[in-house]
Amino acid sequence: MNIQGMNVLVTGGASGMGRHFVLALAGAGANVAFCDILADGVTATTADGQGLPGKVVGFVANVADEAQVIELIGKTVAALGGLNGLINNAGIFRDGLLVKQDKESGEIKKMSLKNWQQVIDVDLTGPFLLTREFAAHVIQSKTPASVVINISSIARHGNPGQTNYSAAKAGLIADTKLWAIELARYGIRTAAIAPGFIDTPILQGMRPEVLEGMLKPVPLRRVGKPEEIFSAVKFIIDCDYFTGRCVDVDGGLTV
Repeated sequence: MNIQGMNVLVTGGASGMGRHFVLALAGAGANVAFCDILADGVTATTADGQGLPGKVVGFVANVADEAQVIELIGKTVAALGGLNGLINNAGIFRDGLLVKQDKESGEIKKMSLKNWQQVIDVDLTGPFLLTREFAAHVIQSKTPASVVINISSIARHGNPGQTNYSAAKAGLIADTKLWAIELARYGIRTAAIAPGFIDTPILQGMRPEVLEGMLKPVPLRRVGKPEEIFSAVKFIIDCDYFTGRCVDVDGGLTV
């Protein structure tokens, strides 16, 4: 596939890696729709995308809400005139240990069901809903070739303090493989990217000593850049023989 002329939907496109994906795709000539729950971010990213070779349109939507996802796909198709690319990027963190005992009081603190469910809803159910509706559109419209890219994480291997996030990101890899098998007959490729520590607002807000400690196990001893993750996005789009696999872009780190 060629990025130029593609019609792509990016979720979580108002900040971080998602914002970079939106602007980089449009800069390469793709027409891009994106969604986010942050209305101000949607407005700002849409404004930043004006004047690029590709069209940029933004929508406020919650990827964990089935009705909103169905509406989003419809709005995207109407705005772009079609759809043949999807990047499931939206994600949230609600970190905490499964259980933790206070050393002084002996009190047991537990990860709440709310924090478990919120992460599963956005990080796993969201991609399920988006990919289902995207695939239905592709099949019904007889789009000749299309691609889904799921943004997973190295946390899929299991990262202490991230029971919910690790489960969601591991599940997303399993779904990537399954969807690649199920959807190949319709010309839909499905692949994933597992970033390591990337220079986004989340990491930028960390205390320097905390970030330094996180980077010690990384062989390259630095955070990654959003453009380095976008290089993996371009590879997956460009390589028509790539499907059902995950590209790790983590500086050599495995957690």
